[in-house]
Amino acid sequence: MSGGSGDGGAGRQSAGGQRDRRDGQPPRGGQLPYGWPQPVPAARPARLGVYFALLVLGVLAGVAGSLVQSGWFPGGLLLALAGAVGLFWGGAKLCRTRVGAAAPGAGWAVTVVLLTTARPEGDFLFGAGIGSYVFLLGGMLAAVMCATIALPAPPVPGHKYH
Repeated sequence: MSGGSGDGGAGRQSAGGQRDRRDGQPPRGGQLPYGWPQPVPAARPARLGVYFALLVLGVLAGVAGSLVQSGWFPGGLLLALAGAVGLFWGGAKLCRTRVGAAAPGAGWAVTVVLLTTARPEGDFLFGAGIGSYVFLLGGMLAAVMCATIALPAPPVPGHKYH
């Protein structure tokens, strides 16, 4: 493959088969390719801390989404689902594991299901409409999809095949 003169070096391969970075420079040892976040530390307490933070973010996204989804229908519904999908996919890409998407997905799903239960006074947060069901089922489907999509490992700088 060869890059055109207007692409700024993106997508070119050097003579050794290594992908060039976005700025046209070959990858340096230990540096991740353009667009990949820094890896989560391999230490178990640090990784569990990241998973717990993603779980809490999932709870917050569930609460915010349940308040927004019916407020500005259909725009609020799309905004709530887009935020949830972004969180699930971002967690998977950050951690490079399926648990990275499952942690915020679990927090989101438990929160949304708990918010759908009726209170003794007869009040509940979700209205009886198609938007509430699309939000509930669509968010769960998005969490499962993001958790089951196989994430490719980031290319190893200096490795011949990637």
